[in-house]
Amino acid sequence: MMRKLLIVVGLTALHAWAEKPNIIFFIADDMLPRHFNCLPEGKGKNLTPHIDRLANEGVVMFEQHCASPICTPSRYNVLTGTYASRAQNNWFADVAKENGGQTVVEFNTHIVKGQTTLPALLKARGYTTGMVGKNHVVEAHGLRSFKNFDASATDPKNVSILKANHDHVCQAMREIGFDYADRVYHNNPDFLGLHEVAVQNMDWITEGGIDFLKGKRNNPFFLYFATTVPHGPSKASRSWNANPLISPVGYLDKAPDVQPARFTIPERIKEAGLPVNDDTCNMLWLDDAVGALIQTLEETGELDDTIIFFYSDHGQMSKGTLYQGGVHNPCIVWKKDGFPVGKTSDALVHIVDFAPTILEMAGVDYAPTDFDGKSYLSILKGEPAPTERIMYFELGYARAIRKGNWKYLAVRYPEHLEAMSEEKRRRVLEEWNAERYRKHLEIVTEDPKAPFSHLTAIPGGGHAESRSTGSYPGYFDSDQLYDLSQDPMEQVNLAKDPVYQETLEEMQREMQIILSTLPGEFPL
Repeated sequence: MMRKLLIVVGLTALHAWAEKPNIIFFIADDMLPRHFNCLPEGKGKNLTPHIDRLANEGVVMFEQHCASPICTPSRYNVLTGTYASRAQNNWFADVAKENGGQTVVEFNTHIVKGQTTLPALLKARGYTTGMVGKNHVVEAHGLRSFKNFDASATDPKNVSILKANHDHVCQAMREIGFDYADRVYHNNPDFLGLHEVAVQNMDWITEGGIDFLKGKRNNPFFLYFATTVPHGPSKASRSWNANPLISPVGYLDKAPDVQPARFTIPERIKEAGLPVNDDTCNMLWLDDAVGALIQTLEETGELDDTIIFFYSDHGQMSKGTLYQGGVHNPCIVWKKDGFPVGKTSDALVHIVDFAPTILEMAGVDYAPTDFDGKSYLSILKGEPAPTERIMYFELGYARAIRKGNWKYLAVRYPEHLEAMSEEKRRRVLEEWNAERYRKHLEIVTEDPKAPFSHLTAIPGGGHAESRSTGSYPGYFDSDQLYDLSQDPMEQVNLAKDPVYQETLEEMQREMQIILSTLPGEFPL
């Protein structure tokens, strides 16, 4: 089962939290359970000393969950403290309109200027706020496209477009509350517009983070540090061993020099007695970034006054679904002297809880803000967790809730999708695949009769969820009920069993109560 991590590094003492500590939120991209030495699936498999430090000295929140297990809505949840179905951007509204008012939570849930965000709230309370790395959530207008995906990244005209797009994204980040925004990937590398720059550059992102940390200021800071790894591309030539001069703004004049040299990555892994492959190399590369930030804070004397959140954006074992492999996403909360709650916690906590938790740690009164999440600072302090919290999840054409050990999942496609003709299905799929061919991306299927996924109304579904589509026995059932205490892998759908009819109806009522508080329609 997927176990991912949020790491809150809080090096201030409990009594000092109200004194406005510095805060770093480190969000990795598509990490797997095997990437974490502190989880059973990954124990001893990775050379990640800095992440290990955070885990060993902190508390592992084993029952952390995310709401919408793909990149964009998860980042929306983190930065707003609300469900992504509350998105206010035009694209999201247009998709809902096309679907008769039913909201479709996917890569269309963007944060727009004027929304209440975590960085804006912290900024208003005296924080200097900064962001580096992957965006993929804040709406940026005026981005220019390239006619030829294989055009040269050294062509002055193309360089100009790359830099202009980067500047537009940085400006969009400033408009939602970040004082500082630099070293930004506006999307995954494969979607920057040119194939030549579709590579990872962890060092470039880290350099931007360090520049922010070393900046002059007389107030506390909040840094949102978003990596693009270990998400693909993950092959050496396009990730940890790629040309370090390649970046989203074209070729750099000088390679960043803020992490251990890349050629030492396989050497260190081999010395540790671990297999040298792209998986272990990318994880050490990522861990080097964590170490570089910690070292910088030690050099500036600010580490003891800093709280760091380390988190991977969503569950990866069943990405693009609301099964536990997608929404179950363990986290670690770390501070110098540990937490009264102990080394582990089984309290149910949610991705939308991050914003109110951070604000309470910063001594900010967030009562006027209408969050969907709740602060779990009291849990870290050792107070009892709520005994009957209901967890809500939403993605694409699916919705789910967890209450105790019961899990209910509903899948509803609007009538126009259910009735889509074979000719239209063929046309939709051909257009979808043509764009992926243009960008040299993997094709999921060429069969127009293939069923939709929970996330995408494309025959066969999209690539992000391709490894999960149809992978559960009850995947194509409209209503699904699981007893996680007996069936943690959600293999036996009890929804049609008369013995569990009363439980099914109760879970549907609980879901309806939550849905009634959210925008849009979702028929049960």
